Amino acid sequence: GGRRINKVEQSRKNQSGDWTMVRRRGVLSGSQQAENESNSEVVEDNSDKSQIETLVPGKVESRLRVEMGDQSTTRNASNKSNLENIVANRFASNPEFFVNAFKFTLCFLGLQASYLTWGYMQELIMTTQFDPTPSVPTGKFPSAAFCVFSNRFLAVIVAIICVKIRHGAVFANNKAPLAAFTPCALSNTMSSWSQYASLKYVSFPVQTVFKSSKIIPVMLMGLALKGTKYPRSQYAEAVFITIGVAIFSMQSKTPKSDQNDNTDLIGLVFLLLYICFDSFTSQWQDRVYTKYGRSNVDPYQMMLGVNSSAIIITTAGLIVSGDVPIILEFLTRNPLALYYNIVTAITSASGQLCIFYTIKEFGPIAFTIIMTTRQMFSITISAIVFGHQISGRALIGAIIVFSVLFYQIQRKFNARKMKKQNQNGTAGN
Repeated sequence: GGRRINKVEQSRKNQSGDWTMVRRRGVLSGSQQAENESNSEVVEDNSDKSQIETLVPGKVESRLRVEMGDQSTTRNASNKSNLENIVANRFASNPEFFVNAFKFTLCFLGLQASYLTWGYMQELIMTTQFDPTPSVPTGKFPSAAFCVFSNRFLAVIVAIICVKIRHGAVFANNKAPLAAFTPCALSNTMSSWSQYASLKYVSFPVQTVFKSSKIIPVMLMGLALKGTKYPRSQYAEAVFITIGVAIFSMQSKTPKSDQNDNTDLIGLVFLLLYICFDSFTSQWQDRVYTKYGRSNVDPYQMMLGVNSSAIIITTAGLIVSGDVPIILEFLTRNPLALYYNIVTAITSASGQLCIFYTIKEFGPIAFTIIMTTRQMFSITISAIVFGHQISGRALIGAIIVFSVLFYQIQRKFNARKMKKQNQNGTAGN
């Protein structure tokens, strides 16, 4: 009997020990599971947390603190990098957009810097009171032809470099003879000369707005030279632009003691000469492209041909008119005038390069938008620097002109967009 009691007690002890081991294994396996799952979950129940801390002192507590801290740091880092990730993802998904945006920004800044400086220097040359010389007692710059010559001289050098780089030779690959560029070179020279000369009689803002009305002679030249017909809407646009120009010109007159109606009339004549010659230039250039093929005459060859002929014409004009000794005497006495002409020539050449690149990369519509905004900036700068007063009525005329210009841009954009859609539709069918 005693042996049986001892065996039962021993059996109970063994069972008790087994249950204790089971409990301990359960708790240990539970704590281990908590440790394993704590990488993804945070224990929020305080009673469970205290129980685990009691069973495994120090270890779980430190693990929870580290992991909670790591999660907080990860969230903060994630919030900070959200914007960077968005930008990086968009650039990675569409790098061409950012490249084109960068190119367009360069074109915009290049055109604005070149032609704003060019226009400012033009007015500065023709309106500055320099030191008088025996041949020029008034102190005004004596020759608009020399300004044209300096611009063409540098333009020829730049064109030679560009053609040499692009084609490997200067004149060997030219399909169009130099004589083909002579008519537009002559008209281009005369338009530039008229533009400089007009600044002696009218303000730069008047000249800038007036130049916008050349759409009428451009259409007339296109009709005469190529038989081009234009829709009635374009004639209506031309009429509104002319009205706006007339309002701006009449309301921007600032009478001076040495200025009368005769000088205003002379300035108007020079402006009319400018827009007529300039309209002929663009139409003749298009005629050269059409006759010899755009694949055989690129813009740089056009630049070389026109400016080569123009430099011959301006040089002959300076010699025949007898302006050469007068100019040399004036520039020797006034080196600042020479500096002004050099800056004007540089900005004119850089502007032409920016024109070719902008049209090549983004087309004529984007170029027109940039140049239209440039006109507005030029008027503002000229009015501030040279003290030209623009009345409210004159401002209305300017608003009419630029509103029509931007409407033209939108119309051309819609037409090109519709043309592309039709082409895609035809290709799909």
